[in-house]
Amino acid sequence: MSYKIVFFDVDGTLIDYKNGRISATTISAIQQLQANGIEVVAATGRPLSMCKELQQLGIHTFITANGAHAKNGDSLIYESVLEKDIVAAIQAYANQKGHALSFFTESLSMNGIQNESTLLALQQTLSLRDYPGVDPFITEKDIYLMCLYANQESIEEYKAAFPHLLFQQWHPYIANVLQREVSKAIAAKAVLNYFGFKPAEAVAFGDGENDMELLGLAGFGVAMGNGSDKLKLIADFVTTDCDKDGIEFALKDLQLI
Repeated sequence: MSYKIVFFDVDGTLIDYKNGRISATTISAIQQLQANGIEVVAATGRPLSMCKELQQLGIHTFITANGAHAKNGDSLIYESVLEKDIVAAIQAYANQKGHALSFFTESLSMNGIQNESTLLALQQTLSLRDYPGVDPFITEKDIYLMCLYANQESIEEYKAAFPHLLFQQWHPYIANVLQREVSKAIAAKAVLNYFGFKPAEAVAFGDGENDMELLGLAGFGVAMGNGSDKLKLIADFVTTDCDKDGIEFALKDLQLI
């Protein structure tokens, strides 16, 4: 199969969440892919404002907010916007319950509630070492995604309180709060249509359970060695860890570089 496009998860895949860096071998691998005429797409839980390092690598196409937003340069490919009254209701409930909540526009902000479990989850999923700030005008903006930081028991309470919403848990301490289904795979389909590629012409790399549908969509799915066990079970190939040249290893095995 001649692959034409590669989707990369970011944190734990392109970026080592332990040090927040892209390795020299990964940078070189991405540059070789681009030189070979293969479209490179970053598919991340991050907002677009946290993708500057990837933009400097020459990546122009981004799926952000776990699939709620996708752009190629300044061109909008896909978006899913939450209704403002729903944002306000969830924010009020989370503040009452003492749970952290993050808001994804093209930037990232939070509701100001802080605890050790939330900070660890931010580090593991977004390579953050500190909490994003509070935006006092957040409910007036277009929000693509909210993330709730809570344990399974608490998430079940939200499901009961808001039965018309989706609470999509993809990390032990994080759930996407959605009006309608959002995923990297749904946004990836829009990206494929935008470029005129078929799913069979795509390769996807990931490390987390929020990457499972994306790897299932692509013609060839690669799980990182440091990835979740569930993801590895459905992957076509398991490469080495992201800090052990896992991107380069898999791309060479696929003869893409």
